[in-house]
Amino acid sequence: MSKQHPVVAVTGSSGAGTTTVKKAFEHIFIREGINAAVVEGDSFHRYERAEMKIKMAEEGMSHFGPEANLFDKIGELFKTYGETGTGAKRYYLHNQSEADEHNTRLGTDKVPGEFTPWEPIPEGTDLLFYEGLHGLAKTDNMDVSEHVDLGIGVVPIVNLEWIQKIHRDNAERGYSPEAIVDTIMRRMPDYINHITPQFSRTDINFQRVSLVDTSNPFIARDIPTPDESLVVIRFADPKKFDIDFKYLLAMIHDSFMSRRNSIVVPGGKMGFAMEVIFGPIIDRMMDDRGI
Repeated sequence: MSKQHPVVAVTGSSGAGTTTVKKAFEHIFIREGINAAVVEGDSFHRYERAEMKIKMAEEGMSHFGPEANLFDKIGELFKTYGETGTGAKRYYLHNQSEADEHNTRLGTDKVPGEFTPWEPIPEGTDLLFYEGLHGLAKTDNMDVSEHVDLGIGVVPIVNLEWIQKIHRDNAERGYSPEAIVDTIMRRMPDYINHITPQFSRTDINFQRVSLVDTSNPFIARDIPTPDESLVVIRFADPKKFDIDFKYLLAMIHDSFMSRRNSIVVPGGKMGFAMEVIFGPIIDRMMDDRGI
């Protein structure tokens, strides 16, 4: 951990909704004039798309496990950034638009499903912001979480998470429902062993709970809307970031406390709640830098 070069890590499963957190932080960064080094978790996969398909078919490998990821590289980046304010990153090219953008920038000829070359994070950034699967991963050889100053988990109840994944992968990536279910089944051991344990290492968790029937996620016709859900926000140690629950209850309409360290907010207020919670935390991080 580092006061001079803090690391913020947002972790969540595929389809969990970590993008909502990323957008909330983008608003904070713009409003406060913070120059953040943004790192995507997909860039730390071990294999490019073509080779990973072979590994999945032949070995049953999943994107959730250590065999398919460079946990050591994530830990190395977080540690190095905390010490020096820089480190090595790359990009995973999800689509042709991203490939065109980075090929133009780097003078390469990469295609979707490949990685860009490793490159240094420019000096002078204010903090590192990671969003992906393994921001607080831990194995016998590597504890990524020990280098994180603010760890955030995004964890819908599992049926809701599956509904979100099924609809996203079908609409955006063209996968059949059968193929998506096969992926969910293959990933389950790694999900249990390497994804869920991270949420015991986070500082703050956001868990969306549906208020409509999601008992069979594999036949759901649509994703429950934010207005059809509540979000449980759990603070591991409210004193660590001086969380003022009275202030949060006053700011977030229709919110209430369910435990001494948990507040519940309407699903449609999730993004707003994140800005209200994280804005003061990030401000204090910047003050503590003393620059």
